[in-house]
Amino acid sequence: MAALSDLGWTPFFSAQVTADEAATLRSVRVMAAHRGKIAVAGAGFEQMIPPYIAPADGQDDSEEDHPAVGDWLLIDPETSQILRLLHRASLFKRRAAGHGRKLQLIAANVDTLFIVASCNQDFNVARLERYLVLAREVGVTPVVVLTKADLAKAPERFAALARELQPDIVVEIVNARDPDSVAQLAAWCGYGQTVALMGSSGVGKSTIINSLRGSCDLATQAVRVGDGKGRHTTTVREMHRLAQGGWLMDTPGMRELQLSDAAAGLADVFDDIVLLARQCRFTNCGHTVEPGCAVQVELRAGAIDPVRYDRWRKLTVEEAGVPSWSRGKRK
Repeated sequence: MAALSDLGWTPFFSAQVTADEAATLRSVRVMAAHRGKIAVAGAGFEQMIPPYIAPADGQDDSEEDHPAVGDWLLIDPETSQILRLLHRASLFKRRAAGHGRKLQLIAANVDTLFIVASCNQDFNVARLERYLVLAREVGVTPVVVLTKADLAKAPERFAALARELQPDIVVEIVNARDPDSVAQLAAWCGYGQTVALMGSSGVGKSTIINSLRGSCDLATQAVRVGDGKGRHTTTVREMHRLAQGGWLMDTPGMRELQLSDAAAGLADVFDDIVLLARQCRFTNCGHTVEPGCAVQVELRAGAIDPVRYDRWRKLTVEEAGVPSWSRGKRK
């Protein structure tokens, strides 16, 4: 019979549960999200239940009040109704694609984020940077995992580009189809640990999971030869048990990742530019044409990579809440 600790239960969560709640309610973790249902598991318990949580008296329902994969819930053992969502140790979220402002919850209570990219023409520094900002914002350890190393002439060249994003970033080069190669990721997959896999479609996320699990349960698809891009294999967010005792959370491929409330993550990844911005003459400096802009001084002097500056500006504007479809429009 599985114990709660097998599922990732820690003192952080037990401290939120009163003695009365522990005696009368059931603690469960969200293991998968399907259309209209979520799969939950607890100590010797598994069930599909509706995801609805009634809002507290006097409070409006919000997107972040809905359960995400990885969340811990307290449910009624008789009716399986969700009574409470426990506070999260971490939460990955993004703005949904399109013109709306709705948030989309990706994963909760993750310990490590595997940012997966392939050593081919689909490798994208700007996309890696977005995932890195997301990980730094929520306080989760990021690990860049480069796949398809066996098909690349110089995989170390891709690793060098990834390491330039931050001095302390961990980068692992793997052949996702080789269990011995993927085994180097086991250090983050120990008992009770939760790892999330994120990356665009076709980079080999499902293949990595199959190798770590020693199975071929998850379907995989080949990428298009012309541009190296893949089609979505994973269609739901779900957690997979690993031989090392941990859990691996797969997510559908995301080619568009719009940031939300990621100021701290941006300050971490672009700390050098942020420090310069604090020296600008005006506190509301836009770092483009304003007089006394310390960022522009260093940019003209060649001390800042203009391509990296452009990525920082784009992410900063996006994080501030300006939709991509409205940027640059004249008033």
